[in-house]
Amino acid sequence: MKLLFRLTALAFLAGVLLSAWIYVFANRPLEISDSPQDLALKHGSSLRSIAQQLVSEGVLREPWSFIILVRIQGMASEVKAGNYQLVKGMTAYDLFQMITSGNTVQRGITFIEGWTFKQWRAALNANESVRHLSMHLTDEQILMQIGAIETQPEGLFFPDSYYFSSGMSDLDILKRAYQTMQRKLDTAWRLRDQGLPYTTPYQALIMASIVEKETAQGSERPLIARVFLNRLKLGMRLQTDPTVIYGMGDSFDGNLRKKDLLTDTPFNTYTRTGLPPTPIAMPGMASIEAALHPAQTQALYFVGKGDGSHAFSATLSEHNRAVVHYQLKRN
Repeated sequence: MKLLFRLTALAFLAGVLLSAWIYVFANRPLEISDSPQDLALKHGSSLRSIAQQLVSEGVLREPWSFIILVRIQGMASEVKAGNYQLVKGMTAYDLFQMITSGNTVQRGITFIEGWTFKQWRAALNANESVRHLSMHLTDEQILMQIGAIETQPEGLFFPDSYYFSSGMSDLDILKRAYQTMQRKLDTAWRLRDQGLPYTTPYQALIMASIVEKETAQGSERPLIARVFLNRLKLGMRLQTDPTVIYGMGDSFDGNLRKKDLLTDTPFNTYTRTGLPPTPIAMPGMASIEAALHPAQTQALYFVGKGDGSHAFSATLSEHNRAVVHYQLKRN
């Protein structure tokens, strides 16, 4: 009986001492060198590996006290991956609450209007906060993974800034961008002007991508769209350089030559009539609206003025004079 009493007393004392130690540890400020200090917890990390990471980054002196603190709370399986910011004065208990509640600092990635899907993939691959699942997938496999019904990715993703917690996969981000484009395009399609020659929203998306690449002037987008629609109505070829460049792929060296305009590809609108088979970039909302609400003009031609804007002409003779005025004289 005495032995049992002593063992019980020792266990009680050990429990009291452990509780006291954990209380002191939980309320002691962490050793934060810089304020704020970033902490990135990866998906699949165990509580032990996280505690070791905190030690290696100088936040904790040893791992076991933190492991015990989390286990006593019954939250060992509730630690969430993500980016966190630690500030001076934060205690071990504050840290415990932060990483089990998922109070993360969000990261962001911005996709620019006019980028191609190849550029999107490069941006995702270069982002260290993204969990990379698509690096070794083909474009077609990516579309299948995100539930897209299309077979070509170009133009299907809405350019914008997307915010996420560390460890979110590139496929999750692409799925959000795809669904965003679907919603915005469907809404714009329902509100489109009457009498346009498109038979599907996808055709409007193709036109929007051409408009996106032809001008950076917001006020000109509806005019550019109408010029190409006027050409389609008359059976003229679109003859737009960005489609030729897109069709050249990696062989384009920054200079578009006459032989390039004469070399036939599915995207060469100098050799083929009608719209190209797919979009040539990711159009923004302004270009989609321009394609579905084009300006009223008889213009069939336009030429760059050299300042980013264009001169529009209804006849070939007017266009030739504009070319001489804005292009040949300047050269």
